[in-house]
Amino acid sequence: MHPSAGYRVVLLTAGDDGPTRTLIAAIREWAGEESVDLRTVEADDQLIDGIVEAIDLKPDLIVSAGNDLIDPLATVTASHLDQQFLVVGAEVAEPTHNVTAVDWSGASFRGEGLGASSTYDPESFTDERCAAAVRAGVAAVLHDLTGIVIWID
Repeated sequence: MHPSAGYRVVLLTAGDDGPTRTLIAAIREWAGEESVDLRTVEADDQLIDGIVEAIDLKPDLIVSAGNDLIDPLATVTASHLDQQFLVVGAEVAEPTHNVTAVDWSGASFRGEGLGASSTYDPESFTDERCAAAVRAGVAAVLHDLTGIVIWID
């Protein structure tokens, strides 16, 4: 399923590690292929303020990239149930219906002191896997299958 014309997405980022950079590239590539209106908010220094800035842009979807965003997302998303969020390569420990996540073996950072799973592997964030995760997550949101963790491999 493809987003409709005029679909607005905010790419919310934090961090400059290899997995985050690969996710950012996959999200940008997807957005270009789908001709969505993509804006970027870099929240490195002010995580919660960055999330609020992304929400204030009133997009159809906020897609996050970076494990540093997980705990702040858990804090903010429950207060903004009308805003859809997609977390790629990580998950919020207690998601609400507006937070969808996509994980795989080697990913699944969970925040809230739970950290990365014992199988966390930065090398698992390949271009192909990240691209597939973005597409799977967006398809779930577009089909109103939200508030879930999608597992891909």
